[in-house]
Amino acid sequence: MPVSTWAVAEPQKLAFDAPVTALKVRVVNGTVNVVGTDEPTARLEVSAIEGPPLVVTHEDGVLTVAYEDLAWQNLLKWLDRKEWRRHAVVSLAVPAGSTVEVGVVGAGAFVSGVRGRTEVRGVTGDTTLVKLAGPVGAETVSGSVEAQSVTGDLRFHSVSGDLTVVEGGGASVKAESVSGGMVLDVDPTGKPTDIRLTTVSGEIAIRLPHPADATVEANTASGSVSNGFEDLRVSGRWAAKKITGTLGAGTGTLRATTVSGSIALLRRPPAAEEDSYDGEPTGKVL
Repeated sequence: MPVSTWAVAEPQKLAFDAPVTALKVRVVNGTVNVVGTDEPTARLEVSAIEGPPLVVTHEDGVLTVAYEDLAWQNLLKWLDRKEWRRHAVVSLAVPAGSTVEVGVVGAGAFVSGVRGRTEVRGVTGDTTLVKLAGPVGAETVSGSVEAQSVTGDLRFHSVSGDLTVVEGGGASVKAESVSGGMVLDVDPTGKPTDIRLTTVSGEIAIRLPHPADATVEANTASGSVSNGFEDLRVSGRWAAKKITGTLGAGTGTLRATTVSGSIALLRRPPAAEEDSYDGEPTGKVL
């Protein structure tokens, strides 16, 4: 299939007649919006652009929107330098089953309604992921990531960016950070989940359904702990503390480790009590 190429140097809209199965976007400064649709083709709108043109290519089902000098492999090594004077606002509608790769330097990213694999890499700039059904990987230097109603497996790695998961329903959540905090709200209707969180100085807060189903082991070397479950035991001497035990049948797994950050295990009230829940954790801080 021949390669179709466009150079976008000013605001422009493009519609692609050929099917799209994969999307790759790399942008410096600005915003990237990607939405999955039921259509087999894709649409692109560049509503603002400054600096060098974005090169758009379509080849064998792969749609690429990127700067020529910004490679996916080296993206996290870029620094957000003002002298580059680049800025772009890019919006795309792609088939929901597509695989999506978004790389941003100093730009915000929003991805919604995609069933295929989603990968996001960012240096600075926040990322929002909504209703993604496929595997999700997010890697940032300092940008935060918020994932809402994500039912695919979630993998997160960051230096100082925070991770927030709202109504997480995937089979696994694996997150690592140096100083970023992690907040997880597990979907009460989801299946038992394998959760593994590691951070050096970031705080960790996890809200589990009640009743929950997990084998729990949470450790902090010098931070405080808060436990909202009677079936779990808080132990430790001196500064180090540990929360361990089994909730329900123990089918799921929860492992959380931080060196100096605090850990809070919160209990989600039954559905009938959600409307009156005041959001305060149930448990004693030690």
